[in-house]
Amino acid sequence: MPTVRFVVIGGGPAGVAAATHAARLGAEVTLVERDVIGGAAHLWDCIPSKAMIATGGAISFLARSKGMGLQEVNPHIDTGNLSERLASIMKHLEDSNCELLTSQNVRIMTGSGALISPHEVEVTAADGSTEVIEADTVLLSTGSRPRIPDWAAPDGERILTTRDAYPPPEIPEHLTVIGSGVTGVEFVHMFTSLGSKVSLIVSRQHVLPDKDPEVAYELEQNFIERGVRLLKGARSTAIERTGDGVTVTCDDGRIVESSHALLAIGSIPNSESLGLEAAGVESEWGFIPINQNAQSNVPHIYAAGDLSGKLPLSSVATMQGRKIAEHMLGMHKDRPHRHISYSKAASAIFTEPEIADVGVSEADAFAHGRKVRVTKVPFSASAKALINDDPRGFVKLISDPMTGVVLGGSIVGRHAAELISIIALCVTNQLTVGDLAETLFVHPTLSEILVEAAE
Repeated sequence: MPTVRFVVIGGGPAGVAAATHAARLGAEVTLVERDVIGGAAHLWDCIPSKAMIATGGAISFLARSKGMGLQEVNPHIDTGNLSERLASIMKHLEDSNCELLTSQNVRIMTGSGALISPHEVEVTAADGSTEVIEADTVLLSTGSRPRIPDWAAPDGERILTTRDAYPPPEIPEHLTVIGSGVTGVEFVHMFTSLGSKVSLIVSRQHVLPDKDPEVAYELEQNFIERGVRLLKGARSTAIERTGDGVTVTCDDGRIVESSHALLAIGSIPNSESLGLEAAGVESEWGFIPINQNAQSNVPHIYAAGDLSGKLPLSSVATMQGRKIAEHMLGMHKDRPHRHISYSKAASAIFTEPEIADVGVSEADAFAHGRKVRVTKVPFSASAKALINDDPRGFVKLISDPMTGVVLGGSIVGRHAAELISIIALCVTNQLTVGDLAETLFVHPTLSEILVEAAE
């Protein structure tokens, strides 16, 4: 059987996973990336934001040190040191990805890739030189970039996109965050932890409109305690520079004056220069529709990550990459092939307290008339939470009242992003509340509260 020539355009989590997995399985792999191996959205957005949140978390913890029996500590931000820390983390991760790819004999090409026919990819380098590569199979995984509305003109100084904020030129005295989804609330948490006054423009009646209302309420209360100004039911229509500050105007007439403004209103796919028409690949609003095998309408051309229009999570992109490598090499023909169940993907929001969920939510279940059993246990019932001096939040477990199968769950509290993995394991493998309740967890740990919820 001839070696499969596999060309990957885009070296983010999906592209790296697909390239390394396919190479291990015997394919001849070429990876084309114009910015950073590991993915711009991943290494220029996700990772630095979580690193800054970790720094803010350290500040918040030290500010609460009196509750741990210590004298109060008042740390100060060293912006230069923080910048070096972020750069070091990103370089380490990019180097690790490059080493992994090289170890699997993946050819890495720096430049922009585009389809010029169904089986040809043209790579254009920074100096304008081009090379055409023949491909049996192609993966498009070029990710996304921050969405910038026509009424905003980011300048990287006072009017910021998410990629201008890691860290920003200076820690804002007063930051207006536009957008109250996952990215927006993480920025509110981040900058309040770093000492900024923050105003949040909320287009709906509560933050995180796609999440459990109880979860959103818990986060809003935390924001209010921190002094965050919430402007609910307002949509931004203009941002203007005003000397040493900015003015944000809302559609209801409200105006917010602050030192900086940050746009966190979603992202758009990087698909406009991929040559989709030349290969006959269909798209919708810039996204490439895919089937359960991540194939586009052209069977040998796959799409993954943000470009596929599925959940914009690195974990999902990585899994898509692995599944694509196996599918395009025919491994699904020799053994059972488990397709990705996007509804069972766990997600987290790195605020304080953290938020995480997976599977069926209580609100969705009742909205669709589905009978479920809901068990809610507060972290204040956990010995470990009290030891940590952080009893905020709760665990909510959703199960089938007839079979006991765990259908989903939500967690608000310390280390929620880690704890949700246990519920995700139950949801993915159709384990029951009995299975969870019979599991012996370490004591004292926060995970024990999952057993209490299962009981």
